[in-house]
Amino acid sequence: MILFPAIDLKDGQCVRLKLGDMEQATVYNPDPAAQAKAFEDQGFEWLHVVDLNGAFAGESVNGAAVDAILSATRNPVQLGGGIRSLAHIEQWLSRGLSRVILGTVAVRDPELVKEACRLFPGKVAVGIDAKGGKVAVEGWAEASELGVVELAQKFEGAGVAAIIYTDIDRDGILTGINWASTLELADQVSIPVIASGGLASMDDIRRMLAPDATKLEGAISGRALYDGRIDPAEALSLIKAARKDRA
Repeated sequence: MILFPAIDLKDGQCVRLKLGDMEQATVYNPDPAAQAKAFEDQGFEWLHVVDLNGAFAGESVNGAAVDAILSATRNPVQLGGGIRSLAHIEQWLSRGLSRVILGTVAVRDPELVKEACRLFPGKVAVGIDAKGGKVAVEGWAEASELGVVELAQKFEGAGVAAIIYTDIDRDGILTGINWASTLELADQVSIPVIASGGLASMDDIRRMLAPDATKLEGAISGRALYDGRIDPAEALSLIKAARKDRA
């Protein structure tokens, strides 16, 4: 079980959005690289990064900030937002990313995702962002008619490293992760699922460690970490103890 701290990039700064709205952005750190190093120093083992501008533009926009993050931390980094081609995937992986997250292109071109998994085994995750149970694309600006489970099942057996499932209706508003739909998705696929959107408190950390959630790879935390609602030392200690108990 992994707790992934999140760095969302907008205009080169570390921000958090409310309900995926670019107009409702709070700047938490003007120096994303320093934030990445701080998370490593706190004991986190991974880093989740999203290029928000890139997600809307359909191409990487905050590349300089991502490069600075990669230079600042030894932790593996996964990146999503605006990654739409095999050349783009290869370029990012060659720059030191451990995993790319494909969202919009997973809806538009599932075969590209499968080819990426073949070319870069273990390096490709799929981001499924849902609003009202339907998959959203283009930085959450567009809704599709595709169901979450329906999309996820397209990638069974393709070699996808993880599915990052975000409930947009809960993102950034600290109401708790939608555990019911996240666990339902995890039940329907063999691909590891990472919970995202709304992680609010230590109660969510404890819920993440409940027996029925052991199928998850972990969860992503953003605003709750920045606001101090989650104590990193306590959260990581609980996770470490849970791992030890299951060993």
